[in-house]
Amino acid sequence: MFFRIKKQFKKRWRRWRRALGTFALFIFIVGVIWTGQTFPEQMKELLTRMTDGSPIVLETLHDLQNSVDQEAEEQRIFMKQLNDSTGERTVHLRTSYVCGVEEQKLGSMDVSSIYTLLNNHPSWKGRIDEKGEVWLEEMISDDLSPACKEQAYMSIDANGNLTLFDGPPQEEKVLRTFFQLDIGSMESSLPKDVLRQLQDGIRIQDIDEYNSVLSTFSDYARDLAENKMEAH
Repeated sequence: MFFRIKKQFKKRWRRWRRALGTFALFIFIVGVIWTGQTFPEQMKELLTRMTDGSPIVLETLHDLQNSVDQEAEEQRIFMKQLNDSTGERTVHLRTSYVCGVEEQKLGSMDVSSIYTLLNNHPSWKGRIDEKGEVWLEEMISDDLSPACKEQAYMSIDANGNLTLFDGPPQEEKVLRTFFQLDIGSMESSLPKDVLRQLQDGIRIQDIDEYNSVLSTFSDYARDLAENKMEAH
């Protein structure tokens, strides 16, 4: 019941947030028009504002740009390898979800067919493995894999970490570990039935439940809890 209510609230909040986002975008555009030529200088000043003598935000943007450049180079190499190909290659599709990965064999294809597939799915990336087989990779950042929807649980592992399990937590098939929980803070703040439910394993059947449980218990991440205590 606790998580169903929270799930319904999150759905309503997303609708409100979209409306607020549209209004904020309108205000932002008006502000940019009003500030005119001063906007670039103001943005530069904001981005280079220093807390420890270094432009942290600009460094982060630089790292992001390097990552994008590296990915572009990898795709350029893949395209060159593909162009140099003759005949057909075995093609696989690897789909990565927020939780879970699925792989499927698409069959043998010539270069033209592979290019058609990539043109129809521009977000896909490609690589050629040591066997000369083509792997196309798709990222889905707003859903769980069908296997996760059928058998994923969130619970606490033996070290007190919030953990995503493949099947009941008792089977100890860990898919992903998130963060260590402050158990003492949880026991003093949350209803006992919520704690018991977490210990037994909370069934995760869709992305809303995944985000809801993660959001609920992220407030009790040990590092965050310690920072709050230090602030007091």
